[in-house]
Amino acid sequence: MGFFERLFGSFIKPKLDHDQQIISPNGRVSCYVKLKLGSLTYSVKKDGKIILRESGLGINVQGDQPLKQGLMIVRTQNKKLDETWTSLIGEQRIIRNNYTEATFYLAETAENGRMFTIRFRVFDDGVAFRYEIPPQPKFQRLIISDELTEFNIDSNSQAWRIPAYQPDRYEYNYEKRPVYALASSVHTPLTIETPLGHYVSIHEAALYNYGSMTLKLNSLGRLQSDITPLSDGMRAYVDLPFNTPWRVIMIADSPIELITNRIVLNLNDPPKEDFSWVKPLKFIGIWWAMFVGEWTWAPGERHGATTKHAIEYIDAAKRLGIEGLLIEGWNNGWEGDWLQNGATTDFLKPVSDLDLDKVAEYAKENGIKLIGHHETVGFIDNYEAQMEDAFKFYTERGINYIKPGYAGSMMTVQGRKEFHHSQAGVRHYQKAVELAAKYHICLDVHEPIKGTGIERTWPNLLTREGARGQEYEGGALSPSHATILPFTRLLAGGMDYTSGIFDVTNVAKRLASTLARQLAYYVTIYSGMQMAADRPRFYEEVQPAAYEFIRNVPINWERTVPLLGKIGEYYVVARQERESSNWYIGGVTNEEAHRVRLNLDFLDDDSTYTAEIYRDSDTAHYRDNQLGITIESRKISKTDYLDIWMAPGGGFAVRITKS
Repeated sequence: MGFFERLFGSFIKPKLDHDQQIISPNGRVSCYVKLKLGSLTYSVKKDGKIILRESGLGINVQGDQPLKQGLMIVRTQNKKLDETWTSLIGEQRIIRNNYTEATFYLAETAENGRMFTIRFRVFDDGVAFRYEIPPQPKFQRLIISDELTEFNIDSNSQAWRIPAYQPDRYEYNYEKRPVYALASSVHTPLTIETPLGHYVSIHEAALYNYGSMTLKLNSLGRLQSDITPLSDGMRAYVDLPFNTPWRVIMIADSPIELITNRIVLNLNDPPKEDFSWVKPLKFIGIWWAMFVGEWTWAPGERHGATTKHAIEYIDAAKRLGIEGLLIEGWNNGWEGDWLQNGATTDFLKPVSDLDLDKVAEYAKENGIKLIGHHETVGFIDNYEAQMEDAFKFYTERGINYIKPGYAGSMMTVQGRKEFHHSQAGVRHYQKAVELAAKYHICLDVHEPIKGTGIERTWPNLLTREGARGQEYEGGALSPSHATILPFTRLLAGGMDYTSGIFDVTNVAKRLASTLARQLAYYVTIYSGMQMAADRPRFYEEVQPAAYEFIRNVPINWERTVPLLGKIGEYYVVARQERESSNWYIGGVTNEEAHRVRLNLDFLDDDSTYTAEIYRDSDTAHYRDNQLGITIESRKISKTDYLDIWMAPGGGFAVRITKS
């Protein structure tokens, strides 16, 4: 009996030609899978209109022919699933996972041909698929030199892109370009508006042990996967069996519909262990004082991470009703050009002017959670040699949150320079997440691998950076940036944007933002760890009334209801506090003023609410009247509307509580 018969039984009837339609549960999205002349392709439609034209599939294998041509279908398998699951932390507590699945078991027609599988899932709001390669008589290991997945979208579509393979990783401003003008590789999520008015975002889910997918135009002018290579040019070395990450095409009729697309999370596995110990966290830190030059990361006369400052900040956190404190610059390695120190940084040795044991004990006495900091500068060899001991070092002092950073332009892994987003980088980030879980540590990863929904499986990965945040204020961020993020980067998961800067007019870091806009970020930008990033005196002494919104706004949400949005222009979203009847609304605009009229039909029937509104004053402007804010209160109900004006570069925040 041959290998195929042993796997599938003696009654297999291979197909050399095949055409199958996979239809979403609501019947609106269709994926067409076709085998013709030995090649497999797919295409996607919504409501009968083309989203993706016929697109190629396949994998290049080093030292062998591509897994692409001369194929036959050995077997197909179909199923449906409709379930709900509960998130521990996130934008939505109850998430529905509803799809139609078709699996295609493929083999090469040549004698002793190789086998692989492609599994498709079609949702009401998109399509996903992945390659699955079983162990086989000829080989148990595979070197993948390229992936040949196409996303054949109309090249006249408009895309919001950031470039790949750049020294600042994902930290670039989004630019709107026609697809045909994408001259080099770009990161995902890549959000696209088609000429027919559909909105599509191409991304991936469940990225493990593989290079991150970027996208580029191939010789046919089609978008094609471009897997981030290792230093030797290969995309991945894998032992079999192996599944690639899911390739995801999110589809919407309007940009605002993309906001509640949960396909990426649904394609990840549930947690395999108990994560009930994971808690979201709001925190302050000495971080912004160093950006504006008040203190320094390096030891010296103005060193920020001292015992004295840490105790002062613990006291301030307690007064402000904030649970956590981040201390950066606490260990050696920050002297001189710290970007060059990663090979010798000691993650277990505090600097001489910080008594970490004393600070940790004082924090514990006052009910404040300390957040440890590990700046690796991308020197993975040095970090991994210390990582477990460093995690133990923290947990022994009651520190169960860490902000790891990877600020170098490349990673050093086993002596080689590797992209952060290569297989080597992905493996390290995953090792850190899993080791942190072992020690009940939650992570806020900066200079991370992009989000692909693994926080469903590993909820201790509370947030990450992975885009330009407010450290780029002072000239490198425009107001439009925050109106693009919800439709691009934030489709990949939560982001630590370091919100809540009240000292917006500081000449060292003047923000392109009004004060009210800083409050809006706590609603418009989801994060499982939210920072109140400014110095405590600006909350307690300068703007105490505005600070009350930060004190009250939650981190964990029951439900998210996007209200209005146009990419690059404005965005408004409502969120319900988890285990509460309270609602919060946040809105931001670009460089232009914008007035919104908000329908409140998401509120309960027959209830009266109080709306606390924090909005731009009538003369506010992100250039010359940043501090202009109006705070008011009014009674509302489900049938009312809220009319709110946003200043240029402005925004608003609303807290809604039952009266």
